[in-house]
Amino acid sequence: MKRIFLVFVPLLFLATACTEDLASLNVETKKPATIPAPTLFSSAVKSLAGNLATASVNTNVFRFTTSQWAMAVYQDEAQYDFATRAIPNTWWSGMYRDVLADLRESSRLINADATLLPKEKANKLAILDIMEVYTFSILVNTFGNIPYTEALNSAKLFPKYDDAKTVSADLLARLNNDISKLDASGAAFTASEDVVYKGSVAKWAKFANTLRMKLGMVLADVDASAAKSAVEASDAGAISAASDNGLFTYLSASPNQNPLHVDIVLGGRQDYIAAKDLMDKLLGWNDPRTGSYFSTNNGGKYAGGIVGKVNTYVDFSRAGAKVIAADAPYVLADYVETEFLRAEAKERGFNVSGSAESHYNNAITASILYWGGTAAQAAEYLAQADVAYTTAVGDWKQKIGTQKWIALYNRPYETWTEIRRLDQPKIATPINAKSGFPTRLTYPNTEQTLNGTNYTAAASAIGGDVVTTKLFWDKN
Repeated sequence: MKRIFLVFVPLLFLATACTEDLASLNVETKKPATIPAPTLFSSAVKSLAGNLATASVNTNVFRFTTSQWAMAVYQDEAQYDFATRAIPNTWWSGMYRDVLADLRESSRLINADATLLPKEKANKLAILDIMEVYTFSILVNTFGNIPYTEALNSAKLFPKYDDAKTVSADLLARLNNDISKLDASGAAFTASEDVVYKGSVAKWAKFANTLRMKLGMVLADVDASAAKSAVEASDAGAISAASDNGLFTYLSASPNQNPLHVDIVLGGRQDYIAAKDLMDKLLGWNDPRTGSYFSTNNGGKYAGGIVGKVNTYVDFSRAGAKVIAADAPYVLADYVETEFLRAEAKERGFNVSGSAESHYNNAITASILYWGGTAAQAAEYLAQADVAYTTAVGDWKQKIGTQKWIALYNRPYETWTEIRRLDQPKIATPINAKSGFPTRLTYPNTEQTLNGTNYTAAASAIGGDVVTTKLFWDKN
């Protein structure tokens, strides 16, 4: 009996110890129970910038779509094949899951924080909503009708799709409210938490006004009154100097390096080259940005390849050192873009300050300076008859559209939107293109399988889930 007891007692202790040890395995020691609101904010902005900056053929192929880059070997994406690598899926999930979900959770946490002063809370919530508007605008202007009012709601596993025009109007209304709530006399995110403006509420107001101007102008051909109201309300408060630019600045050290550096330099890719359409314009007008945009080929010359055609890599120019630097910033909004919007506004008869020509000149000059050129080089460039506003070929859409296409280099999504909106410049159709010029991305195939009823209704409402279906604002 004593022997049985002596054996049983150690076993009892062992069982108790095992139970305690196993239970401890379920304790998260490295994963925090909650994530601070500022961390969610900075993470969301980083994810957004990463999606817009990358040249991954699984995510962002708009540099090829807009004929600024071509490919050396694999031509699927350059030929408007977005299905093979399920690009719409990655673009969609990257915006909803990696950006919007974090912004929404950050807002929830800040709303619940009773320790924040009223002005600080209002400023933080406004900034978060501005970035939500920015991200939703990308989704609605990529796909058309999208989940919006029921999006990001865990109780709505199968969210309905909202009408794109209604979403666009609501985004402008949200911006109006956000701008009215920003108060530079109050605090916001700290310099270390705010990866764009280092805590400057005044600069966030400029950013928001430029965004409102841009989203308003998207509607110009379908709702001139709404566009006029948005642009005129934004003009005085929008970005007015390069120092106001909204940049996501990458770092020289991993893991916060520019995605192009990671993909092309560290990854050793040798298949992205300059496109002939863009290179011909740069060389034809002796553009001082050429050497910053691209390197020379192995023969020491600048050359662009034909989009959609197999090109020998060593024979063509590649992305320049400034473009693929580890710490190269991504531009979320800037003076260049804003000045082109003001030039267009004048041509449309909107009441903004200055003249179309002065804003056009300002935009081009600012772009050349940003890329390392000089004021003298900008003046020389603008003096050319084919560039000068009064003598350049075509109407204002062709003049502004062509120069904006050049200046928006390395902002591929924005470039794609402007080509769809202004129908300028006229770029060459890729060799063996799978379709006409894509005016949208198709919905993700995951939506077709997981949210089929709402997907089917949305596809029917916009006129068909194909890449050549024009969005409601694309009337030209």
